[in-house]
Parts: sequence; structure tokens; C-alpha cells
Amino acid sequence: MEELKPLERLQVQDGLLINAEKWQRSHNYHRQRQNIHYQSLNQPGIVYGLGVCLISVPQGISSQYNDGRWLQIQPGLAIDIHGNPIIVPQAIDFHVSADITEDKPRLIYLVVSYVDPDDLQRQKVAEFEPESFRIEEKTTPPHALEVELCRIVLQPGLIPLKNPQDVFYPDLNSLDLRYRPIARSRHSAVVRVAYLQTNTPEVSDHFANLCYLLKANEHLTQTIQGFGSVDRIPLHLQHIDQAVFYDLLFTTGNQPLSLDPQELTNLKSYLDAGGVLLVESPTDAIDRLDSVVDIADKFNTPLEDLRKLDRNHPMRTNPFLFAALPVINQKPIQILIAGGIVLVIGDLSAAWGIDEKLTLPRETIRTAQELGINILYFAWSRKQMTQLQKQFISPSANTPSTPTKPNALQNVFNKLEE
Repeated sequence: MEELKPLERLQVQDGLLINAEKWQRSHNYHRQRQNIHYQSLNQPGIVYGLGVCLISVPQGISSQYNDGRWLQIQPGLAIDIHGNPIIVPQAIDFHVSADITEDKPRLIYLVVSYVDPDDLQRQKVAEFEPESFRIEEKTTPPHALEVELCRIVLQPGLIPLKNPQDVFYPDLNSLDLRYRPIARSRHSAVVRVAYLQTNTPEVSDHFANLCYLLKANEHLTQTIQGFGSVDRIPLHLQHIDQAVFYDLLFTTGNQPLSLDPQELTNLKSYLDAGGVLLVESPTDAIDRLDSVVDIADKFNTPLEDLRKLDRNHPMRTNPFLFAALPVINQKPIQILIAGGIVLVIGDLSAAWGIDEKLTLPRETIRTAQELGINILYFAWSRKQMTQLQKQFISPSANTPSTPTKPNALQNVFNKLEE
């Protein structure tokens, strides 16, 4: 993370002499304030328009490019991660030039990005220069300053593009608009979650259900958002560095948690840093339940029933209110807490997603997801408040860094992503 620096404002007094540098710095100050405001409260994406459609080869284009790979980007507006507006005032014709030479299909991305007039090399500078944009075709995912317009899975060879028969399930060589980011309000909490992977086959579906939970919380609440995708890491942590990035580690199954002394030390360090270990167990998995109780006792934090704790405990009230815990598959859910260890007894995660037989009622799924979101928010809050009590170590002045154009806004973004 870059070092935070305060904004600098020009102090105006009688007799002030203005030159180009002072004028530019004075106007950049207002741009930075505006961008910081947008970035702090909103996420980048498309505001409206910027559709992508197939067109015939434009007039005046050589016949060798009449290959069925012409697109038109419609007028519209997007905002990038710095809060810069990307304005496409008129339709733009674009030729997809990728020639896939390998034997398997390749995913390409069509992206648009903001172009600052100050970054352009021009022989003659006009009095007023329009802010512009750049449209590119890439074989790598969009970076932070780019906004995705569409993606296409191209087959080898120069095969013409086509419109998908079903926009939700596009075929090869057809336009895929499912991943276009939409500009919206920023969630107040970004939670990082990892799935502790085991070799037990019967719990493989629980990873998918955890992904369902993170996807659902963006629609059920504006409070919390999952950070990217759910990562898989080994159950037995050999290095604590694997875990400290995450607010919550989730494991489920029937087997007891067997940790050696070093792994116990690593887990203790993770919990002390504010992390949460969420352990799910069936009611009849006695050995597994005993192993979790034993770990909690070793940390001098005995497990306590959530129902016996403060009625306003955050896991029962934030963001959703729970008087009684849900019943899943005719079995009541129980939750025990010990510091950063949360033990769920029952099949809570089984109701976070779609069961194979499609038998779970909507009310059951929604209730289970809301309780899961409460657990996620509890993990994020615990990590945040724990870290806020840690001593701040200033970046060393002797630490080498890559020189970059001063950008107070990027510093704020880095801070928001912590």
C-alpha cells in the first residue's frame, strides 16, 4: 500500500502570480476531491449504454477484413475505479483481430478505459482538449482501470462471430455480456473468505454453497460484499501467512480437527489477529465436536451457546434479526462461540445453495442465507476492530518504491481495500 498523503490546496492571496503549474495543481485538487468522494462511496462500472452488437463490414474497409468479426460499441457512460468518467459520445466500429493458433479456444475481453489528455503526446495542444477513451481487445482479464464491455470464447481459426441463442448461456464465438460491471454504491464491508479443503467427497458441494452465500449477500444487503472468489486452502495450515489474509475460514464435514502443536500455534495467531474459524458439524459427529471443544479449551476460550449470550449479540442482530435459529431438514441449528471460533451444529451450509433434489423451501434457504450473512459480518467486524487496536507501523522512508504520478485517490482506494 502506498503511503497516505494529504491533499494540498492553493492558498489565494492578493497579488498571487498564476502560472501553468499552479493553475494545473489547483484544478487537480478539485478533481482529486471529487474522485475520492466517488471512490469512497461507489464502485466502478457501466452507468448506461455501451452495448455491443454485431455489424456488417463498414463501408470503405478492405474486403480482406470482411470476416464476420465486426462489432459496434454503442454510445454510453462508464466510470472507472478512480471515479473518472468514460464518455463514448457516438457509436464506435471495432474489428476483433485475434487469430487463435493453438488447438483449444481462448477467452478474449473487450474493454474500455479512460484517457487523460495530459497523458497524450501531441505536436499541437488545443486550448480545450476533450477527455477521451481507449477500446482494446485483450487475452488477459481487465485490470483495475479498465471496464469490461463483453467477452468472447474464440475457437481456433478465423471463425465469424455470432449472437448467442440464449444470452444467459452464450456459445463459442458469441458475445457474452454477463460479466459487465455495473456502477453502484460501495458496500461498507468487504469480507474475505476461504474454504478449508478436505479430501472428504461428501462435503464437496459445500464449497459451491459458500459461493452461493457470497453471491446472495450482495442482493440481500448493502452492508457486506464478498472479496472476489472463494479461495481453497489446505485444512492443515503449515504457515499462518496462508490464513491472515482472510476474515473467515470455513470447514465442514464429519472428521475431527486434528492439529499438531505448530498448527495450533498458527491457528491461535490467526484468531488473535481477529480472524474467525467457522466449523460446521453434523449433530452425530461426536469426535468432530469433541475436537473443536478441545481446541477451544486449549486456547482458554470455552465454547458458549449463542442463545445464552447477550440477546443483542451481533450474530443475532446484524444485519438480520434472529430470535430463534433456523431449522434445516427438520433439525434445529445450534451455534457455539469461543472467541474467534464459531461452531455450527447442523446442516446450515446445505441450505445456502440449491440442493440436488430441489426440495428446500424458499423460506428455509433465505433464512439460512441471512444467518450466514450475519456470520460473515461478525467475522468482518471482529477482524476490523481487532486490527484497529494494533499499533501502526509507518512505512520506512528507506523502502524503495516504484515512482508513480502522485495520486491521492489511489491511496484512498488501497486503504478501502484493506
